[in-house]
Amino acid sequence: MAQEPKAMNSVEWSLLVLLSVLWGSAFFFIGVAVTELPPLTIVLARVGIAALVLLVPFRMMGHSLPRGLRVWTPYLVMSLLINVVPFILLTSGQTMISSGLASIINGTTPLFTAIVMASFGEERITWNSMSGVLLGVAGVAIISGSDGAAADTHLLGIGLCLAGALSYGFAALWGRRHLRNVPPLKASACQLLSSTMIMIVIVSVVDRPWTLPPPGAGTWLALVGLAVFGTAIAYLVFFEILARAGGSNVMLVTLLLPVTALLLGNLFLNEPIFIQQLIGAATIGLGLLFIDGRLPRRVVRAVSS
Repeated sequence: MAQEPKAMNSVEWSLLVLLSVLWGSAFFFIGVAVTELPPLTIVLARVGIAALVLLVPFRMMGHSLPRGLRVWTPYLVMSLLINVVPFILLTSGQTMISSGLASIINGTTPLFTAIVMASFGEERITWNSMSGVLLGVAGVAIISGSDGAAADTHLLGIGLCLAGALSYGFAALWGRRHLRNVPPLKASACQLLSSTMIMIVIVSVVDRPWTLPPPGAGTWLALVGLAVFGTAIAYLVFFEILARAGGSNVMLVTLLLPVTALLLGNLFLNEPIFIQQLIGAATIGLGLLFIDGRLPRRVVRAVSS
């Protein structure tokens, strides 16, 4: 039977903010690495290094790798849905549309997730959750619109990015059904190992990285930062939220990412913050309050009293 999305407590909201910071930092590291390496090679390095990093605590905690294709299948499917497929779709889409418009479309991920969860009988769509998601998407659009992103409307690029956002929605569904009871460390390590195997094949055919000039020290540091903070630790937090709060809630992180990117850019790159961006951030915050459910309940109590 379909259930309402779980109301998150303060710990789960804190984990969601932490995840947005970790994934938000990935944009900075990718921005450094992409000056010397093609995108698919960066993804291979990202998931490969992250998998190696997690294998150390994986072994220390006494976990063992699955044996047999049947046992590996949940991790292989998850790696396709959350890493390989959306990255290829979003990267291809961003060659046709602006990065700002791509970020607006990425912000629709919670909407797709809610629809997927409801369609497969996992979670009911409530008025609060739908209103909050739509407010969040509007806030992302306001922030991205400050860069003139909406002027670029190539239909194929938009379609590819929408398909990437939909893939994240199915990743939340698959994770809830097949990995919810798996320890976050094991789920993270095994799906990253699966992603690495798949990306080795793709990158060997497309990029042939052995033909590329060796990157500089700055790029290597960026790759390590991307793998450790933006991937390994981030996925530990992701699977912890998934286990605690469910698929719809964990995908709310895509609404927080534009806000996190603004703050990180201002703190570390001295990038200015404009009034339109603040309005967008406030709109996202209002949407999250609706999803949380406390604001609507207080309004109803105030009106009825």
